[in-house]
Amino acid sequence: MNLLTAAAAFLIALILVFVGVTRVGAWLIERRNPPIGTFTTVNETRMHHLHLRPEGEADLPPVLFIHGASGNLLDQMIPVRGALEGRAELLFLDRPGHGWSERGPGNNETPFGQAATIAALMDELDIEDAIIVAHSFGAAVATSLALDHPQKVRGLVLLAPASHPWPGGETSWYYDLAARPLLGRLFVETLALPGAWSRMRGASQCVFSPNALSETYIDEAAIQLLMRPATFRANAIDVAGLYAHAEIAAPRYGEIDAPTIVVSGDRDTVVFEEIHAAGLIRDIPRAEGVWVRNLGHKPDWVAPELTVAAIEKLGGRDVDLQALSLTVQDRIAGDAFNVETCADPGTPQAAPAT
Repeated sequence: MNLLTAAAAFLIALILVFVGVTRVGAWLIERRNPPIGTFTTVNETRMHHLHLRPEGEADLPPVLFIHGASGNLLDQMIPVRGALEGRAELLFLDRPGHGWSERGPGNNETPFGQAATIAALMDELDIEDAIIVAHSFGAAVATSLALDHPQKVRGLVLLAPASHPWPGGETSWYYDLAARPLLGRLFVETLALPGAWSRMRGASQCVFSPNALSETYIDEAAIQLLMRPATFRANAIDVAGLYAHAEIAAPRYGEIDAPTIVVSGDRDTVVFEEIHAAGLIRDIPRAEGVWVRNLGHKPDWVAPELTVAAIEKLGGRDVDLQALSLTVQDRIAGDAFNVETCADPGTPQAAPAT
């Protein structure tokens, strides 16, 4: 009995140590990565966003950005803000439960709930409609917005999207664990932060592979915000529920009437581009596919000029995206970063910033 008591006491003490490490780590992360925008409450959700209006006359329609799993508004803002600011009304936002946005009661089940919250935020900010630019998991939210709130969507730019059911429907074990009601809460309060910290750089390299990881990416995009318990759990619930959402949403993509541009590489190590990107190009009636050889999962960082050009094309400019994609292709043709350690996805969404 004494041994059992001692073992139990040791286990409890160990858990408390990990809880303390997690709480201190989360506090330090927030100190280093404070909010940069403003807060607006819609759908009982306190949303963090950066709303930039042009001082003069805009030459493009409003543009709204929806980041992927594990990210926040900085992930998409940093590569394209300089090329677009002053030309259009821009809205960068933290999806519910990510960055500095609260999760909110209606955003925990499927991307349809998050789309409803984003539509409400657009209404609150007097944005009638916009070109929606979405990366990876963000594409599931963007297509949900186009399906349930078509009047809000002037066009879609979908970058390395996640959208369709994939073989097996599996995700990484730590997403499934963190999404569970009791064990998940214990996991994110104890082991998730030190575990994520130890693999942050390697996982980010795989998100970019075969292209080079930007040396400023992890710090500039504040990817560390993911490691806070509530954010890690919200992210896990999103990813663990993606397959079930895709089964419901994918048969409806033919209803999307908005002009759509899908940008994808053929060396994505995070999602199955031959299922997701190809499926959207096939299923959305007004979709144009832009394929780039040797491009991985981060077209927004590796080829931001393609993102900007896609926005310009949907805004009415005469842009040859296929010619531009060949220019990008030539520039990255020799990239072979981390190809030995980052295989093609056995399971999608297996790394941060998806």
